[in-house]
Amino acid sequence: MTVRRLEPHASTIFAEVSQLATRHDAVNLGQGFPDTDGPASMIEAAARAMREGHNQYPPGAGVPELRSAISGHVADHTGLTYDPDTEVLVTVGATEAIAGAVVGLVEPDAEVVVIEPFYDSYAATVAMAGATRRSARLVRAGDSYRLDVDSLREAFSPRTRAVLLNTPHNPTGAVLPREDLAELAALCREFDALAISDEVYEHLTFDGHEHVSIATLPGMRERTVRISSAAKMLNCTGWKIGWLTGPPDLVAGARAAKQYMSFAAGTPLQLGVAHALRHEDQWIRAVRAGMREQRDQLTGILTGLGIDVVATRGTYFLTADPRPLGVTDAARWCLELPERVGVAAVPFSPFVDDFAGEWSHLVRFAFCKRPEVLAEAGRRLEALR
Repeated sequence: MTVRRLEPHASTIFAEVSQLATRHDAVNLGQGFPDTDGPASMIEAAARAMREGHNQYPPGAGVPELRSAISGHVADHTGLTYDPDTEVLVTVGATEAIAGAVVGLVEPDAEVVVIEPFYDSYAATVAMAGATRRSARLVRAGDSYRLDVDSLREAFSPRTRAVLLNTPHNPTGAVLPREDLAELAALCREFDALAISDEVYEHLTFDGHEHVSIATLPGMRERTVRISSAAKMLNCTGWKIGWLTGPPDLVAGARAAKQYMSFAAGTPLQLGVAHALRHEDQWIRAVRAGMREQRDQLTGILTGLGIDVVATRGTYFLTADPRPLGVTDAARWCLELPERVGVAAVPFSPFVDDFAGEWSHLVRFAFCKRPEVLAEAGRRLEALR
C-alpha cells in the first residue's frame, strides 16, 4: 500500500499520455524527448568505453573524467568554478539530482517553496522528504511569463529551507530575467534559504534570450545547488546522466541521499558524456538553432488552427490555449486527443496546485521532434477544424 504522502503522486501525466499515444499510434507531442540522437562522437565514445572494459561500478560521485568535464563546461558557460572532487556530483538524471538535494538537505519539519506551474517531480520529491510545500507562481507578462514577486514573498517564512527554481522553465517555455532572479536571491539571503536550481534547458534559449544561473548572483554561489543534465543538452534522455554542482557542504548532503537511491550511473555512458562536454559545443549550438525552427513550425501549425500560443523563449515546449476551438476542459481534451486525431499533448493541471484555476485551460505541446513529424502532427490536427 502506497504511503499517504505519495498517494497523490502515484502516477504521472507523462506515463498516462504516452500510453494513450502508443495505444492509438499518435504523434507524441506530450512527453519531452527528442527523436534524433546525440552527437555521433559521444555515442562512439560510450561504445568504445564498453568495448574497453569500462562496465563496472563507477565511483559514487561519478567518474573523474566526467566530473572534470562538467566543471570545465560550467566554467566556460557561466564563469562559475567548481572543484571536480568536492563540488560536483553525477546523478541518474536531473530528477535524481533534485531528489538527492531535497531529501539530503531539507528536514521533515521545514518548508520548500515551489513556483507554479512546476515540473511534476518537484511536488513528489518534497513529499518524499516529508517537508511542507509552499507555492508561489508565474504570471503572464506581455508575451511570456514572469515571477509574481508578491506571491513569492508570501511563500517564504522563517521555516523556509529551500526554493525549487526552474529556468528555462518547463512547462511554460519562459526564461526568467535577471531582475526576477535578483528578487528571489534577495529572499534566499533574507531567510537564509537554499536555491535548488533546475537548469537542464540552459542551452536551449531563443531569440536573444540568454539563461542566467541564480548561482552567479551576489551571495548565491554558496547557497545554490545547480542542476543540469546531458538528456536535454545532448539528446540522450534514455542515458539518464545528470549532475549537480555547489559548495562542498551542500554537495555532501545531496550525495548522502543520492548514494542510497542509485549509488551510481552507467560508467560507459558517463565517459561518453564527458567526451561530448569537452568536444561538442558546436553540436549543442546547432541543436539550439534547429529547435528554434521546430518551435516556429509548431507555433505556425497551432496558430493556423486558431489556438492561442504563448511565446516560448526556451526549452522544448509551447504553452497553448485551445479555448478558441471550444475546449472547456483541457485535461479531458488531452486525454481524448490521441484517439480523436492521433496527436498527444499534456494539460497544465498536473503542474499546478494552489493556483490551479489560473492554468487549467492551458495545454503543453513539445516541439522537440523532426520537422516531418511535426508536419504529420499538423496534418492530423487539421481534423480539429
